[in-house]
Amino acid sequence: MTPQAAVPWVAAAFGLVIGSFLNVCIFRLPEGLSIVRPSSRCRTCGHELAWFENIPVISFLALRGRCRQCGASISVQYALVEIVTASLFVAAALRFEPGWLLASRVVLVSAMIVLFLIDLQHRILPNVITLPGIIVGFLFSLVTEPGWISSLIGIVAGGGVLLAIAKAYYLIRREHGLGMGDVKMLAMIGAFLGWKLMILTLVLSSLAGSVIGVGMILTNRGDLKYALPFGTFLAAGTIVASFVGDPIVRWYVGFYS
Repeated sequence: MTPQAAVPWVAAAFGLVIGSFLNVCIFRLPEGLSIVRPSSRCRTCGHELAWFENIPVISFLALRGRCRQCGASISVQYALVEIVTASLFVAAALRFEPGWLLASRVVLVSAMIVLFLIDLQHRILPNVITLPGIIVGFLFSLVTEPGWISSLIGIVAGGGVLLAIAKAYYLIRREHGLGMGDVKMLAMIGAFLGWKLMILTLVLSSLAGSVIGVGMILTNRGDLKYALPFGTFLAAGTIVASFVGDPIVRWYVGFYS
């Protein structure tokens, strides 16, 4: 097998391992628990997992989705996160040349997977991810796209846009429509992607949120006051923008050329 042909397989294996770690973050961060200690264990009986019970995807299938000790059901989310992470890592390896940009996209995608599920399940966006993410994204911009100027503008504009919207909404409705977690998350996105793709992410996320919101209203599953997890939409929009954002921007700008 040539080195080039091996790249997707290496990316997939690496993605499975990172996906396993992301599962730890997803389940422990909302509860304020350490992601380092204790070691992985059954959430029902506390059984500490042996190495062969902790192999990404394979262990889940071999155990048929149940704890070897107590027989409790293991959430399929574990395997799905590992598969999705591996798939996105392969896509990133095929989309970008080896280098700082690929590393940047892998880090960003990993963070978005965690934020997607935590906000969906708990309606929170942990500072331990978003605040360091702003710094990491800016540091990446010193050596790769989008460049430090675009990154800095993305940080200020990303945080500023949602902060202004949140303040305006509160002044008009006297209700909190957006949380500060969304503000910090968009600033992080701006740091990694720059101001142009940050705006694209915001547009894609808002469009998706509007479609889902209207669908919930039409199906009587919510009303105009139902709080959608906007961070979840931001995460999905970020992943799309990070892979195909530049072609989308060029396509749009082409209408005015």
